[in-house]
Amino acid sequence: MALTQVSSNKCSGGYQVNLLKCKMKFAIYLPPKAENGKCPVFYWVSGLTCTKQNLITKAGSQHAASEYGIIIIAPDTSPRGCNIKGEGESWDFGTGAGFYVNATQEPWKSNYRMYAYVTEEVLRSFFFFSQLPHLINANFPTDPEKMSISGHSMGGHGALICTLKNPGIYNAWQSVFAPICNPSQKAFNGYLGKDKKAWEAYDAMVLSASYSGPQLDILIDQGSNDQFLSASQLLPDNVIASCSEKKIPVVFRLQLGYDHSYYFINDNIKHHAKFLNA
Repeated sequence: MALTQVSSNKCSGGYQVNLLKCKMKFAIYLPPKAENGKCPVFYWVSGLTCTKQNLITKAGSQHAASEYGIIIIAPDTSPRGCNIKGEGESWDFGTGAGFYVNATQEPWKSNYRMYAYVTEEVLRSFFFFSQLPHLINANFPTDPEKMSISGHSMGGHGALICTLKNPGIYNAWQSVFAPICNPSQKAFNGYLGKDKKAWEAYDAMVLSASYSGPQLDILIDQGSNDQFLSASQLLPDNVIASCSEKKIPVVFRLQLGYDHSYYFINDNIKHHAKFLNA
């Protein structure tokens, strides 16, 4: 299935490329090292209301990726333009708010399968888009044995569950920024239905409690002035406690003075580079 390049710009010695696949857009940064060989891949999953542009324009992550020879993939946060009734009515559900789950409820289940989109390698014809890793590995000089994932807010939730649900697929050291550790009832009700047992497949607390894969090391970066933290909408202590019981090492760094942002991402890419052997 062909990809369509929307734009390409020289950036930090490499190229920032925006691509269109059916109704999904994603961005990819190709460092200079990608011109001569395969490179590790760093997936970045963004938060509520975001698109692929947030990482591209806000974080300056291309500088560190260029230095360490890492390809960055920035998917969108939901399908776009599906014409589902109500998809654009709320900032925390529908467009821009896929929550990285595979919806099981109508009218969302045909399109809102963001977990499968971000993680699965196998093409399946009943998805209206092809899974992202398959497309990336088939079209770019990636090393599929060296993948990492991180994210912010809703994307922090997404990165945690993708790691915990796929033992050994991503590198052992993971970082997330201000993750939503207990996603809202509104999102899970809408996408997964009212049976809370169905929610557990996408609950980082439950997944960490039952995790049995290779050793993980998790870093949570959290701004001290984050309004969502003070409003008890993130609840990182819940995941930290669950991981501690399972003896999964977690480092929690409270970044003094920062709000609900990730302007310190380059430090994390440096750490990912060590574990990706970049």
